[in-house]
Amino acid sequence: MTPDSTFAHTLRIYWEDTDAGGVVFYANYLKFFERARTEWLRARGFEQETLRANQRVMFVVADTRVRYLRPARLDDQLRVTVEVREAGRASMDIAQVAWRGGERLAEGEIRIGCVDTDSFKPRRIPAELLEGLAVGPR
Repeated sequence: MTPDSTFAHTLRIYWEDTDAGGVVFYANYLKFFERARTEWLRARGFEQETLRANQRVMFVVADTRVRYLRPARLDDQLRVTVEVREAGRASMDIAQVAWRGGERLAEGEIRIGCVDTDSFKPRRIPAELLEGLAVGPR
């Protein structure tokens, strides 16, 4: 891993993110991971709506695996990281971690696929996007 290969997005935990005990509801980590991936693309110059409108491609989640280690709570500030592990012609395997300070709270492995916006059939990830993300095909 190179120093620039991991992206981090910061977010705050609000009431809407928690259960009655003030602990983050487990499924919300997937939302946090999604937001971080969107900001990761944006930080590299790729707006998802522009990709959809101009290149007729979008990303869909094909598979997820999340491991919950410690609870996040109301008002915590989290840092959610994004790291591409592998990139293929039409999909990417991404590792994500939710951190509170130096404490690892949840870790996920997400596979996203690139699809045609009309047919939802797999489509090659645009070459300029792969180049911009500095990842090569597997």
